[in-house]
Amino acid sequence: MGGDGWWTLAADGASRGNPGWAGAGAVLWDDQGRVMAELSRPLGRTTNNQAEYQALLLGLEEALRLGVTKLRVRMDSELVVRQLSGRYRVRNKGLEPLYRRAVNALQDLEAYDIVHVRRECNAAADALASRAAKSQGRDAATGANRGSG
Repeated sequence: MGGDGWWTLAADGASRGNPGWAGAGAVLWDDQGRVMAELSRPLGRTTNNQAEYQALLLGLEEALRLGVTKLRVRMDSELVVRQLSGRYRVRNKGLEPLYRRAVNALQDLEAYDIVHVRRECNAAADALASRAAKSQGRDAATGANRGSG
């Protein structure tokens, strides 16, 4: 990450149940290693794999908005990484539209690299996703439900 024009995106989705209350998190670093964005979005009730794709899209949209042209993507979802690299086919109908959106966004970049990393290497994005997932559903203080799912 030393001024080579390559930015880095860490993205992670979290679902409290599968499906369950879910969240997306993404962290974007510039080519000097400075955090340029920390993004978090509650997703309502969805599957873990859908949350992973939503997290990737959240980060890609921000990267493109900032004018990023070269991007290293790091995710702990082996499924998403392998689908986007062409090693796995997308068989789940619920993932197809998210996959197509991700492919289209990646094609808007001049160059990209997407790799699987161990979960502990994705802690910043994981924390953002988990916080977004926990912000929904049962309110710990009152026991009331928030959101309709």
